[in-house]
Amino acid sequence: MTREIPIRPPSHGRQVAIWLFLCAGLVFTMVLLGGTTRLSNAGLSIVEWKPLTGILPPLSEAEWQAVFAQYRAFPEYEMRHIGMTLAEFKSIFWLEYLHRLWGRFIGAVFFFPFLYFWLRGALDRKLAARLLGVFLLGAFQGWLGWYMVQSGLVERPDVSPYRLAAHLGLASIVFALLFRLGLSCRPTAAGKRPPSLFGAATAGTVALVFLTILAGAFVAGIDAGLTYNTFPRMGEGFAPDGYWALEPAWRNFFENIPSVQFNHRLLGGFTFLWVAALWLASWRVTVSKRARLALGLLLAMATLQAGLGIATLLHAVPLPLGVAHQAGALLLFTLALWAEDETRREGN
Repeated sequence: MTREIPIRPPSHGRQVAIWLFLCAGLVFTMVLLGGTTRLSNAGLSIVEWKPLTGILPPLSEAEWQAVFAQYRAFPEYEMRHIGMTLAEFKSIFWLEYLHRLWGRFIGAVFFFPFLYFWLRGALDRKLAARLLGVFLLGAFQGWLGWYMVQSGLVERPDVSPYRLAAHLGLASIVFALLFRLGLSCRPTAAGKRPPSLFGAATAGTVALVFLTILAGAFVAGIDAGLTYNTFPRMGEGFAPDGYWALEPAWRNFFENIPSVQFNHRLLGGFTFLWVAALWLASWRVTVSKRARLALGLLLAMATLQAGLGIATLLHAVPLPLGVAHQAGALLLFTLALWAEDETRREGN
């Protein structure tokens, strides 16, 4: 049986794993901050991007007035926040500022330990190359966030749902890479066998959860959660009217409120059934105790996430439920990654 050699030096595996899990946790928090920023309509409060000098907020009354004047020059102020006071502006500014500052913090927490481990010889060539690739993806993610914001600094002050989905999707990919590399660096990491049919089905859960997350980004991007606030029916039936209202037809999957919300519902329900079937199937195959634990937690989280999704919809996406639903999606994604890793791991 072929084995995949763990990509870490044995003497530093634990430290590297802890660092990577820490970075993954910071990215997890970053995604929740982004979701809070989006739901609070704070994402367009900073209308310029200064990757280096932008680390400092306004420090005087004159600087605050200048930043506020910049914001008032864009359509969002006129269309959503006309008459806003400086104190009210500060409340949304600080949220977006924290989101951007957190991204810089992640970069520092990743880059400097990376240099330390690399100079100490704790990273082999393959792992170092992968980590450098993750760092470059993180840098690109910062630019992509600004590219998304730019799409809202126009006559219609809403960011592009396509750019929003790309931003969230790349954040999820960076998180997954960090988490999986952390799993591979654990001192107890054993070799992996080629995926069986059951292992392939578990890997399919990762792809399915990721696809559902992207569908949720389009729901958020066009505010599709603010309509059809009933469950399981949408309007007069299970499927909504007007599913194919837009031309060309492909636009309905990304820009049409009834179809975008229906697709997210469908993917969420299918994910829950897939996970339940996977858990039942795990009792008919030989899996380790840790794999069985991961699959059990995955089913529990899928159940909770389905409940959070329904509650968020029925209450028209209040901030606490909206953020909780996004956190649930990332936790489900995390457990799917862990379950896939455990179902292929030998000797545990």
